[in-house]
Amino acid sequence: MNAPSTLFTPIAFAGLNAPHRVVMAPMTRARSSQPGDIPNALNAEYYAQRASAALIVTEASQISPQGKGYSFTPGIHNEAQVEGWQGVTQAVHARGGRIFLQLWHVGRLSHPDFHQGDLPVAPSAEPFEGQIWKVDPATGLGAMFDCPTPRALTRAEIAQIVDDFRQAARRAIRAGFDGVEIHGANGYLVDQFLRTTSNTRTDEYGGSRSNRLRFLREVVDAISEEIGAERTAIRLAPFLTARGMACPDILPTILEAASYLQDKGIGYLHLVEADWDDAPVFTESFRQAIRERFSRPIIVAGNYDRARAEWVIEQGYADLVAFGRPFVANPDLPLRLAQDLPLAALDHASLFGGSAKGYSDYPVITAGETSCAC
Repeated sequence: MNAPSTLFTPIAFAGLNAPHRVVMAPMTRARSSQPGDIPNALNAEYYAQRASAALIVTEASQISPQGKGYSFTPGIHNEAQVEGWQGVTQAVHARGGRIFLQLWHVGRLSHPDFHQGDLPVAPSAEPFEGQIWKVDPATGLGAMFDCPTPRALTRAEIAQIVDDFRQAARRAIRAGFDGVEIHGANGYLVDQFLRTTSNTRTDEYGGSRSNRLRFLREVVDAISEEIGAERTAIRLAPFLTARGMACPDILPTILEAASYLQDKGIGYLHLVEADWDDAPVFTESFRQAIRERFSRPIIVAGNYDRARAEWVIEQGYADLVAFGRPFVANPDLPLRLAQDLPLAALDHASLFGGSAKGYSDYPVITAGETSCAC
């Protein structure tokens, strides 16, 4: 008799109980209602279709108007958005799902068009190469646009952003979410504070590792105080080099962060691995080093298939595995993985913006074809 699959064993984490370990990764889909960046019924249908995930982590949602960097992305900074998200959480919970809201401030990865002509903000006014997806008002079509050199945040503005994270977490719980995940990866604001390439400040938020970690600690502390540490999580990207983020000190910085997060008792740590062909390798030595510092639940994401997911869990390097693109094209991904069923192909052209096409119209395995206790 075959040994049971580690990917399909139950787990308790972040105050939740799940029957397996297949997580839906956060994926920007840019389909909120306009104007106002408000979650809608189509979003609720999309997430509810994927409620069989061990956990859904939503697309990143801006904590304030200043935190926006892409067209049609949802927010969590006003009552209309809270009400919109309530429709999503109710739909997911009605199908037995578990869902965290990812909290987002993009920092310098933005464009003046989102800020009445003002520059995006960042730890420091450092030029970099980066692009964002924005709908051109002249044509109504989305395209990639270069980001300008940002302006540096003042201390008072940093304090305001920390409070914006706190308020966003409070709203997320009111909207019915089971918890929140701070987006600290992929070159966005929290990540920008961590790296010497994007943070050249000379005050208490820059320079030493401890200073560059100050903003992360303040955000985690504020959210934990507001909703509880167990319902607080964070996503980090140790090996990211794109978008001007190739910091020579980032791995020791993230290991130091892991020790703090362990002591804080957060719900989980989400590690995103670079997933393009020539990306830096997420080394096994780093997996071991971060596990030594963080014994609480770890989610990993980045081009995983079932075999690789089984391996990373069996080695003890992770407790759950997040899937992004496969979950977009396969609403019933846990069932398909458990039964080794074929996976549907992703329509890349429909990822950002648009209608139900390429969003909520991907088929599921029909009843009677197979069975799965997912």
